[in-house]
Amino acid sequence: MPEAVRPSVFTIPGHRSFADALAAGIIARHGRDPLTLGRGRLLLPNNRAVRTVTGAFVRASGGGLVLPRLIAIGDPELDDRIGGAFDPADPGEPVPPAIDPGERLFALAALLRRQGGAELTAAEALRLAEDLARTLDQLLIEEMPAARLADAVAEAPELARHWQLSLDRLQALIEQWPAELARRGRIDLAERRNRLLRATAQRWRDRPPAGFTIAAGVTTSAPAVAALLARVARMEGGAVVLPALSLAATLPDEEWEALGPDEQGRGEESHPQFHLKRLLERIGVARDEVVEWRGAGRASAPAVRGRAIANAMTAADFSDKWERLPPPERRLSGVRHAELADPAAEAQAIAIALREALEEPGRTAALVTPDRMIAARVSALLGRWGIQADDSAGQPLAQSPPGSLLLAIVAAAAERLAPVALLALLKHPLVQAGADRQEWLDATRHLDLALRGPRPPEGLDGLDRHCGEKAAERRHRECGRAWRQLRPLVARVAALLAGSTTLQQLARDLREVAGVLAGEAAWSGPAGRAAAELLGEIEEGEGSAALWLDPADALPILRQLLDARAVRPPFGGHPRIQILGLLEARQVQADLMILAGLNEGTWPALPQPDPWLAPRIRRTLGLPGLDFRVGLAAHDFASALGAPKVLLTRARRDAKGPAVASRLWLRLMAMTGGLARDVRLERLASAIDAPAAVNPVGRPRPRPPVEDRPRTIYVTDVDRLKADPYAFYAKAMLRLRALDPVDADHTAQWKGSAVHQVLEEWLRDDDCEPDTLLDRARALVAGEAIHPMLRALWQPRLLEAIDWIAGEERRNRADGRRPAAAEIEGGTELAGVTLKGKVDRLDRLADGRVAIIDYKTGRPPTRKAIEEGMALQLGLLGLIARAGGFRTVAGEPEAHEYWSLARDQRTRRFGYLAKADGGEPEAFLEAAERHFTAAAARWLTGDDEFTAKLNPAYAPWGDYDQLMRLEEWYGRE
Repeated sequence: MPEAVRPSVFTIPGHRSFADALAAGIIARHGRDPLTLGRGRLLLPNNRAVRTVTGAFVRASGGGLVLPRLIAIGDPELDDRIGGAFDPADPGEPVPPAIDPGERLFALAALLRRQGGAELTAAEALRLAEDLARTLDQLLIEEMPAARLADAVAEAPELARHWQLSLDRLQALIEQWPAELARRGRIDLAERRNRLLRATAQRWRDRPPAGFTIAAGVTTSAPAVAALLARVARMEGGAVVLPALSLAATLPDEEWEALGPDEQGRGEESHPQFHLKRLLERIGVARDEVVEWRGAGRASAPAVRGRAIANAMTAADFSDKWERLPPPERRLSGVRHAELADPAAEAQAIAIALREALEEPGRTAALVTPDRMIAARVSALLGRWGIQADDSAGQPLAQSPPGSLLLAIVAAAAERLAPVALLALLKHPLVQAGADRQEWLDATRHLDLALRGPRPPEGLDGLDRHCGEKAAERRHRECGRAWRQLRPLVARVAALLAGSTTLQQLARDLREVAGVLAGEAAWSGPAGRAAAELLGEIEEGEGSAALWLDPADALPILRQLLDARAVRPPFGGHPRIQILGLLEARQVQADLMILAGLNEGTWPALPQPDPWLAPRIRRTLGLPGLDFRVGLAAHDFASALGAPKVLLTRARRDAKGPAVASRLWLRLMAMTGGLARDVRLERLASAIDAPAAVNPVGRPRPRPPVEDRPRTIYVTDVDRLKADPYAFYAKAMLRLRALDPVDADHTAQWKGSAVHQVLEEWLRDDDCEPDTLLDRARALVAGEAIHPMLRALWQPRLLEAIDWIAGEERRNRADGRRPAAAEIEGGTELAGVTLKGKVDRLDRLADGRVAIIDYKTGRPPTRKAIEEGMALQLGLLGLIARAGGFRTVAGEPEAHEYWSLARDQRTRRFGYLAKADGGEPEAFLEAAERHFTAAAARWLTGDDEFTAKLNPAYAPWGDYDQLMRLEEWYGRE
């Protein structure tokens, strides 16, 4: 069959819907005879395009239709395998099967570890293997022989040493990899694609297929793809249809030629037309041979929009023409923009716009964004109106319940059952999700309460000891029973990463543990099936058996593998709303296109660096530069601008700070002088969740009946009662207690309790022998519960203060003063209430009277606080002692002392003594009694209000600030 005299290459302008225009044009050309249409074939870039074009044919047909064969060429960006129609039927031309992408990744990681030695961890090897696989694919797609890489390196002797080392490693790997593939009887996916495409091009040269053949939407300029497109364009009945190629009417020849590449291989790679120019050159077609496709989709904008878009996307060297353009050539009617305060407001505005689009019957709308966070937020916000939108990019498996379960199991095992990781696993919604779920959660809550505070010793043995100690406490008496119920399953988790293992063995153990914890729930639904398939691939792979990893590598490796796999929802979302990524949107155009996330670094994304090939080497080899993807993103943007109605959105700031508008956004603004702003949408987004009126509460002043007020108070609560009566009310009457965080840092309160216990045991066991105290303090900071950082910072200060206490004890002994008791409780009746307290230490003076000591790891109260009656603890303990409330130690109190372990401002050393009574014990006790009697008469035996933050200068506690809604009234009253 003779070749066509002129290559048949067409383009569908960006202001038309590509898929709909393509389907309409094919039906117009070949649809008169259904059999003719059915005998044809349509070559599309990937499987997603096949689904999109199928839908376009359904819309365009209006009835029954025999579709042509829709064949995916296979997009290497998506790891798409080439369509089966390209496999040769002739058994004499066998092409080996392609290695599985996951198995290839593991095999490359194993090679890297063998090459890098012990210094390269398994997690780092897998990350580098991902970059290496991408680099190898680029070399294979461009059909670059290994010898050419060696020549390129020789041509660049001035490379930095780190680049030279990377290239040496890359060359060694390139030499080893073919042998590894040959041993497995496999070839690379990109290599198999090249072979099949070239074989098909040759076969169609010799024996052209019957019927028409159209390659549509293919923009990849790989040599093998270009060879096939060149053959299709010159076949009888063949045609190539390109998306949004700018012809001479929209992009003058001068600008087209300036795109390059030049003699040095440089070109305007960030221009949206660069990759199409490169493809045309490899096909062997001049731009003036390209014809506009006849056929219009149902969603199209005026042709003038296409010219304005091309003008906006012109290269920087030609942007001065914007000043000379007539208004119609730079006007973007139908394109609006909205700037929102933050990503949350941006998502809210998009959801409102999508919802509003549904008010018009039959109208379609699509959100296009590379920002997956915006897509997820919009999808969630649409649920407000019961709209379930199809998010075609799917969700990373790591963010699904089964994926997060696998991560939680590995995290708990890798962190040696650390409290946060362990509780996150035990509370996971899939764990024990059957009928006994409530009983499981009750046991988990008891364990949660027992693990509050600093981290216990690691491992199963550490938890055994910790829970045993907690079970002896009255408030944690259920902890022992709960731990016995949870321990068998926790033990399975603890054994998961007991030592080094292979990735294959980890997958097997992980599958068993997940099955024990969650049963069938771990593998049900689309996400569960994807998780099971991933573990199955790892278990069956040869490369995973050769990849050894340490426990610390397991979590980052699993997260990388789960993040790389997307779970796409089944069909059944809203028929008129779509949420699309850039790849999915290339063939789609809706009545309203919302282009979101238009900030620099998001759209276009930051160039992804190549750790293996230096930019100079890439340019010498003729590989696409790092800005090539910027040009693809710009082309996607320009194509989406062709919809009838377009809304552009961006957030002025993100979580890191102010955001910079995308260069694409700024180009449109600069050329048009400012797009129409959708102020109404911005206001709706800010108002939809705004309350009708803001009525902040006033300062709380609860006033319970006198008979309900407590008649017993501890000396440590008296200061709280006077400074913040509401906090006392919440603690004593509402019985609310603040819980320590899980895996908390060692707080000042914890340090104080630990030091108090050391000093109590020092008196009880050693009778305060000065020479034994320092050893006890050293044992405290050497304990396994102390974090190394805390030990390094706290130990010098603590030991210096402890040494001062030992010295003070020696001086007391010389004066005839001896310790009498520590941590004893007492009480007395005073002002109509029972006053109770625990004294840190009581000393017997030489004359028989007693001294009351309060240990302080921080600074003691100031003299002003004591005189104003806001620090009554020592005075009240003195009143109890004077009344004989400490039965084991009777006597008149003579001294009231703070022994502080803080730094003395005078000596600049840690540890000093402060006398609370100022040397006048009688006056001190009388003042304490007077202040306490007045407080008791107001709030305990009287009916005064428990006013919040009555004396805020002496109320540093924040446990009840949220309960009292402090931020709503503080500073207003």
